Amino acid sequence: MVKYGLDYTRCRWILPLLLGIGVIFGIIALAGRGWLESQTLPYVHQASLWESCKRPGPGEEWSCESLMGYAWGRAAAATYLVGFILLVICFALAIIAFAIDTLRFNFIRGIGGLLFVAAVFSIMGLVIYPVKFSTEIEMTGINMFSWAYGFGWTTAIMEICLGFFFCCLPNYEDQILGNVKPTYFYSSP
Repeated sequence: MVKYGLDYTRCRWILPLLLGIGVIFGIIALAGRGWLESQTLPYVHQASLWESCKRPGPGEEWSCESLMGYAWGRAAAATYLVGFILLVICFALAIIAFAIDTLRFNFIRGIGGLLFVAAVFSIMGLVIYPVKFSTEIEMTGINMFSWAYGFGWTTAIMEICLGFFFCCLPNYEDQILGNVKPTYFYSSP
């Protein structure tokens, strides 16, 4: 990306594309029912960010209880949702920033700062959920935090890493825009 500059059409959209992937992972985490699942037979417990479902035995009906009745459930959902909304805002701002012919590097650094704020909110929700869930909800057998919870953590890690990229990108403004003459480390005979 630095070799060709951000005017190189295929490299220009890498960071917004990664933000888009983070948004997709966030949607999967918000909508997924696999935040917590029973690990062994009988599979009697399944939970999402929004509800906890149990069944008395194999083949019987699931009975679900909303986690929004608990203060920690509302707090976990709200903080993760705020982080996700900030991520979507950063995605929209990145598309706008990279669509403009003349890049505004201070604008890009602001997107990086907003990504760090989004990561803080996401991590708060991802920490509140398992701590309070395991202490306040009765669980049977061996349970594990599963795939949708993993997508939530992947989203938070992507927010942190992309925040670093967006914050550090303006430091290389001249190299990215092609204003620096290349230096060669060999001498001609």
